[in-house]
Amino acid sequence: MNLMWAGLAGASLVAVFGVGLAGDTRMSPSQGVSAGAKPGVPVVIVELFTSEGCSSCPPADLLLKKLSEEQPIASAQVVALEEHVDYWNRLGWTDPFSSAEFSRRQEEYAGAFRNNGVYTPQMIVDGQTEFTGSQAKKAREAIERSAGMPKVNVEVSPAAKVAAGVNCFDVWVMNAPTQSKQELELWLAVTEKGLQSDVKAGENSGETLKHAAVVRLLRKIEDVRGDGVFEKQVSVNLKKDWKREQMSVVTFVVEKGSRKIIGGAILPVATRN
Repeated sequence: MNLMWAGLAGASLVAVFGVGLAGDTRMSPSQGVSAGAKPGVPVVIVELFTSEGCSSCPPADLLLKKLSEEQPIASAQVVALEEHVDYWNRLGWTDPFSSAEFSRRQEEYAGAFRNNGVYTPQMIVDGQTEFTGSQAKKAREAIERSAGMPKVNVEVSPAAKVAAGVNCFDVWVMNAPTQSKQELELWLAVTEKGLQSDVKAGENSGETLKHAAVVRLLRKIEDVRGDGVFEKQVSVNLKKDWKREQMSVVTFVVEKGSRKIIGGAILPVATRN
């Protein structure tokens, strides 16, 4: 069932980098290969707006999980952002991963796509293509198409020389177009895999729901200018109940007006000594 609400409003770990403009594939000298990584293959960010209270959402959750964990598309490194909206919570089950922030983000996309409202499950590929989240064929086509588009280089790595217990990451953006008509934004998300819920009420009552990479934290870092290499050190607060071995840091560059994502990177999070 779709629900429409018109008006809602460690050192061995390495980043996976996007491919640069005009086929530029510059890599950091420190780059290695992490589990599931595809060196030199462009990152494609796949967002899913979903809810544990929505009966049509579990198939979409499983599709995103398969795309991101099995990586079946050779031309792309699929990076999942599973964002749980909160507007289903009023109908019997409070989704423990839901946030009004994700509902607002979906509303912004509705404006960019000129949709009349929002719905679940909604999958959005690189901020450019949207469709019902359980449609596997459309998902593959959109991912393959986006992987073939020009990308800016984005890199992320653990920051050196930080105090124990402090989670800091160095982020670089390179090859951003100097004459871009769009202002650019750098965003960061923290995701966690392996999460599931035994749902006790609502449309999915009695079901055990397994999720892809659930977004735990999402924020804009700052604006980016297309005038050379942009570098920024970012600190992230990770809650104690989040499992670090299941977590990743995702950074991506967005065109401010269109909301298109034009480059991204992902880095698994290690427990620091």
